[in-house]
Amino acid sequence: MKNWTNDDVETFANLARALGHPARVQILRELILRGECIGGDIADTLPLAASTVSQHLKVLRNAGWIQGRTDGPRRCYCINASSIATFNKLVGEVDARPDRKS
Repeated sequence: MKNWTNDDVETFANLARALGHPARVQILRELILRGECIGGDIADTLPLAASTVSQHLKVLRNAGWIQGRTDGPRRCYCINASSIATFNKLVGEVDARPDRKS
């Protein structure tokens, strides 16, 4: 790893931890495909109860992967592009040893 700060390590760990469940990965993929989506519509695409999907959305939101805004009685979610960029950057640095041969 390049010269990661303590904040980099914590950010990477939090983002990676949030991806630790297949349903959360599926939710992220769905939001990437749709751009934004109402929580209930996301629940319709998964074989999980709406309350379970809501908990997964909360984990993703708390980790910074997604953002939500209130639209009347519903909550609309979208990807947080800066978190994806940060995660991609950090993943790219995981094995960026100067002596590594491709």
